[in-house]
Amino acid sequence: MKKLVFILAAIMSLNVQAQDSQKAEKLLNSVSSKVKAYDNMVIEFKYALENKAENVSQETRGDVSIDGEKYVLNLMGTTQMFDGKKIYTIIPEDEEINISNYVEEDNNSITPSKMFSFYEDGYNYQMDITQNVKGREIQYVKLTPKDSNAEIKNILLGIDSQTKHIYNLIQTQENGTKVTITVKSFKTDQPLAKNLFTFNKDRYSDYYINRLD
Repeated sequence: MKKLVFILAAIMSLNVQAQDSQKAEKLLNSVSSKVKAYDNMVIEFKYALENKAENVSQETRGDVSIDGEKYVLNLMGTTQMFDGKKIYTIIPEDEEINISNYVEEDNNSITPSKMFSFYEDGYNYQMDITQNVKGREIQYVKLTPKDSNAEIKNILLGIDSQTKHIYNLIQTQENGTKVTITVKSFKTDQPLAKNLFTFNKDRYSDYYINRLD
C-alpha cells in the first residue's frame, strides 16, 4: 500500500512539474511574440556584476538599439555593433576595433537580439516567485541549461505580468558570478537613423583594426 501511495505521489509531482513548465513556456512565448511584433526597440538598462567570493562588484548603465537581428550596444565605454553578418567591437580607450564573423551555432552567449528568444533552445524552465516592484507585478521564470557542462547555472527572467515585457535578467554562473540586467527604459518603433547599423571605417581612420574573421 505504501509503495502504491509513493508511486501515485510521484506521478502527481511529475504532472505538477509538467503543468508548471507549460505555464512558464506559455508566458515566455507571449513575451517573445510581443517583441517580435515591434519594428525596433531602444532599451536603457542597468548592468551589475557580482562575485562575493572574489570580492568583485561593479555597476554601470548601458543602452542598446535593436532592429531584428541587428543591434548597437553601448556598455562600459565600448560599442558593439552587429550588422547582420559581422560584429564590430569599437574600443575608444585603446583606439582599436575588432571585427569578427558571427557564427550562430558557435555563439552560446545571450546577445541583445537573442534576449527575447534565447530560451527557445537548450533550457528547461519553470515558474518561480512573484514580486511587487513599485506597484508592478513581476513574475519570474527560472531557466536551467540542459547541458550539464554549461558555465551558466541558471537564469531568472523577471517579466512584467501586465505588459509582458522583460523587467530584468539575473544570470548565475557556476563560478558564483551573478550578472543582473535591469531595464530602466523600454521604447519601441523609434525613428532610427538608416545608417545606425552600418560600420563606417572612415570615422575611425586613427584606429587599429583587428580582423578576427
